[in-house]
Amino acid sequence: MRALKILHVLRAPIGGLFRHVVDLVQGQIARGHQVGVIADSTTGNARSREIFAVLTPMLALGLTLTPIQRPFGPQDLAAAWHVTKRVRRAEADVIHGHGAKGGAFARLALAAKPVIRAYTPHGGSLLLDHASNTGKAYLALERILMMRGDLYLFESAYSARVFDNKIGQPGGLVRVVHNGVAKTEFSPVALDPHATDLVFLGEFRPVKGIDLLIEAIARLKGDGLSLSATLVGDGPELPALTAQVERMGLAGAIRFAPPMPARNAMALGRMMVIPSRAESLPYVVLETAAAGKPLITTTVGGIPEIYGPLSDSLVAPGDARALAHAIGAALRNPAATERITQALRAQVAAAFSVDTMVDDVLAGYEQAIRRKPALSRALLAHA
Repeated sequence: MRALKILHVLRAPIGGLFRHVVDLVQGQIARGHQVGVIADSTTGNARSREIFAVLTPMLALGLTLTPIQRPFGPQDLAAAWHVTKRVRRAEADVIHGHGAKGGAFARLALAAKPVIRAYTPHGGSLLLDHASNTGKAYLALERILMMRGDLYLFESAYSARVFDNKIGQPGGLVRVVHNGVAKTEFSPVALDPHATDLVFLGEFRPVKGIDLLIEAIARLKGDGLSLSATLVGDGPELPALTAQVERMGLAGAIRFAPPMPARNAMALGRMMVIPSRAESLPYVVLETAAAGKPLITTTVGGIPEIYGPLSDSLVAPGDARALAHAIGAALRNPAATERITQALRAQVAAAFSVDTMVDDVLAGYEQAIRRKPALSRALLAHA
């Protein structure tokens, strides 16, 4: 494949979206491409700063941080102009936007030459619907921006279907490219001496269903099964979750921990629980499965695509009673839990490789370039 100049645009450098971008960036650099990143300067955490410190020297097109707010508004004009200037300065061949904001800026940027505008929603606007004015506004903007997109990359077939149903059929190329994990992630994780029974890892937002996990633990306690748990992450729901733990008398059983690498978090609990109300194709499920750690999660988004024939073991979303039953059953029948754990690990090893993910995204760029003769000729001239 010809060498490309690729600029990735995202808002918050946290969570699975950020991991996806970092994996793509590293893989694309390893394959000889020049890469740059634009991200929000007002979010992130100590972990994202550490990652950027390692990544920055590798970025031939540089890293810039600029304020990018979650809601759309007048402040977006400055961010859009920042992206435009970066695109022109880098003479980018591909602008790849991630999430609703990143995707908007990637498609709105005023490039000085033909470019490929790629978009990976990562949930984002797909989590909204037409029932609210906010949802209607965001989805209407997505429909308008479809006119500017060349390549739509979805982490799951589920996300592609939701996009079609809520927004419409994109005019550009559409490819489903599953997230993937590296071979090194299939080694087991040693438990911390003070590990709790359960662990959660993710952003503290209502969509992640952490309140349901707390309620499930309270239900199990009422049934005579006292469990401990570690909740790893941060986010706007932290005060509400802390209050819920106190209100339910679980302060001695549930502890909170700040964001950390996935494998460090996995060491803090014997079983991972991801009680999401909605997802795309969550990395934490792939990471937990690869490490061979028992996992309880819900039948939402692309998670059934990860589980495949094991999907019967998934839990209905939004149901604390069902979640409590699944946790209790898994703990009471360790042999069956281990069989599912090892089968899921094999499933992920066979179908969810980070190298395949990077190659498939690059193949999408190449296919989109071939549909733009002027860009294809310019790249050949500079080869």
